[in-house]
Amino acid sequence: MGNTKNIIIATLIAIILLMAVGYSAFATQLTINGTAQIIGEWNVKITNIQIQNISEGCNGGTPEYTNTTATLNGELIKPGDSITYEITIQNAGTIDAKLSKIKLTADDINGSPALKYTNTEPATNLAAGEQTTFTITVQYDADTTEVPEIKTKTITGIIEYVQK
Repeated sequence: MGNTKNIIIATLIAIILLMAVGYSAFATQLTINGTAQIIGEWNVKITNIQIQNISEGCNGGTPEYTNTTATLNGELIKPGDSITYEITIQNAGTIDAKLSKIKLTADDINGSPALKYTNTEPATNLAAGEQTTFTITVQYDADTTEVPEIKTKTITGIIEYVQK
C-alpha cells in the first residue's frame, strides 16, 4: 500500500509539472509600445491695423503692432474730430479659439475728459485659419467748449482668446 501511495503521489506531481509546462507553452507575453504626439498649434495674433475713417486734417499716426500688442497714436484737432482704427486678429493655428474676455479701459483720471472712445467686438468664435476684425474709434468730444489742459488719454486693453 505504501508503494501505491508513492506511485500516486509521483504521478500527481508529474501531472502538475506537465500542466505547468503546457501552460507555459501556450502563454504569450504581449508588449505594446506607443508614442503620442501633439500636432496642434496655438497661434492667435494681430495681423493688421488700418485707419478706416479719419476727420479732415487729423493725423492717424502710424499704428504699430506685434503678434500680441497694438499701439495707436492719433492726433485730433477740434471737437467732433475722430479716427477709427480697424484691427485684424487671425487664428493662424490649428486649434479653434473662442473669445474669453475683452476689456478696454481709458485712463480717465490722468487723461483728457475731452477724448472719448468706442469699440466694436471681434468674433466670439474663431476657427483655425479664420480672421476677424474689430474697430476702436477715438473722438474729440463734440460738446467740448474749451481746449482742455490735459490733451492726451491712454487706452489699454485685453482681448483674450482661449481654446474652444
